[in-house]
Amino acid sequence: MDAAPKNRDPLAFRKGDLLAVGMVLLLAAIVGVVFWLQTVGESRITVEIRLDGELVESFSLDEERTVTVAGQYTNLVVARDGAVWVEESDCPGEDCVHSGKVSQPGRAIVCLPNRMEIRLVGDRQPDQVDMVAG
Repeated sequence: MDAAPKNRDPLAFRKGDLLAVGMVLLLAAIVGVVFWLQTVGESRITVEIRLDGELVESFSLDEERTVTVAGQYTNLVVARDGAVWVEESDCPGEDCVHSGKVSQPGRAIVCLPNRMEIRLVGDRQPDQVDMVAG
């Protein structure tokens, strides 16, 4: 006597199907983690240094740089550890030196006597408010 074949649901998952779905999900997770790791380390903040309104230097805030900006006076600009500041200046008052470190987009340091501006441009940080209060 032959046993009658069992009627199987053609849409039922089999062991091989579940393995394939698991492999696809694992691959998708790996690709997602790789893309996430690439963007985590990258700063989207750019330091722009202008003298008399002309761009003289532009670089990522992630870079360590020391830039000498020479105009009527001389400013020593330092970028390190995700911040930028004026380390030294021979301008009167040295207000630019006393401005401290900046690290957020939209912030700037200005040396009026030397007509120098350091501007941070880039993506808005999540903790910043995106509105005008009045």
